[in-house]
Amino acid sequence: MFYMKIKLYFGMEKAIKKSGIGRAFYHQKKALTLNNIEFTTDKNDLDYDILHINTIYPDSISMIKQARENNKKIIYHAHSTEEDFKNSFMFSNTFASLYKKWLVYLYNSADVIITPTPYSKSLLESYDLNKEIYSISNGVDVAQFNPTSKQINEFTQQFHISEEDKLVISVGWLFERKGFDTFVEVAREMPHVKFMWFGDVRLSNPTSKIKKLLKELPKNLILPGYVSGDIIKGAYGRADVFFFPSREETEGIVVLEALACKTQILLRDIPAFDPWMQDQVNCYKGKKNQDFIDYINKDKKVSTWSKRIVLTISIIFITAVYIFSGYKDYITLLNSAIFSPVFYSWLLKPILDKLGVGYKHIDKL
Repeated sequence: MFYMKIKLYFGMEKAIKKSGIGRAFYHQKKALTLNNIEFTTDKNDLDYDILHINTIYPDSISMIKQARENNKKIIYHAHSTEEDFKNSFMFSNTFASLYKKWLVYLYNSADVIITPTPYSKSLLESYDLNKEIYSISNGVDVAQFNPTSKQINEFTQQFHISEEDKLVISVGWLFERKGFDTFVEVAREMPHVKFMWFGDVRLSNPTSKIKKLLKELPKNLILPGYVSGDIIKGAYGRADVFFFPSREETEGIVVLEALACKTQILLRDIPAFDPWMQDQVNCYKGKKNQDFIDYINKDKKVSTWSKRIVLTISIIFITAVYIFSGYKDYITLLNSAIFSPVFYSWLLKPILDKLGVGYKHIDKL
């Protein structure tokens, strides 16, 4: 029987645990566990066969040196590129070319390189690398991202989201590269819609442009900060649209999370999402602000009272049709037509909501 032990290395874990790379690290551990492959995260452990490095900080050099001295094979997980370094935090553009040289140095120290998408693979192939590069998605734990009615209710209660509110969310660092500026601009043009961006403001180390936006946020835009667990799952489950206007990604794990939660997804049309995200198949794509506004507007929320008025008019009309058609027992018809939807929407549904049970939850039983 073939035996293999992996050493997973994640440098400066506390600093970027909240990032997509942090979630990718979690997925790697779970995937190895599910496949009964032994692994260690102890940096001093020498009893392993393959070193799998996820981060590009200077402390990775000591791990590489240790592996080479002990004849271990090395896999570098290329989550980062020069392209997704630019337009991120302060001075990122200034140091982008130097950053690329650093990446090339580190990635060339490996025996094999893994990167999340065909797009990021194509970028790396244009670098001065002499290693085999494989495209493998970071994946997502679909069992974790399967919002329940309870999680959705907890989220809506915490942030006071009503049934009538149209809600658009996004998740990530507050970077220009992530399209935070676009998100703010679109929110400003749509005061009738609630927008929420989940992400740690302080750790995003915002540029001067983002800092200015943060001082002038529209009233319909909420920044809850970094949120995890049941609340973020509830947000995915309640959102009418997951809007991710990123200008550059290697993959975008939050897009995978939104897919797992069956949330409607609106993306900026960029190469990173080709070919796995297809417009009007598993997402919608736009190139400019008006495209995003048009899509979000196309499915406007209808207020509860508007629905009730339309329902009442429909009941009267249908009853009149039956009467003129010769139906005699129109009182019974009228009573049942009114009672059934009113009983559900005005009485039964509020009770079910309080109990954390909704039609989505029932459908999954």
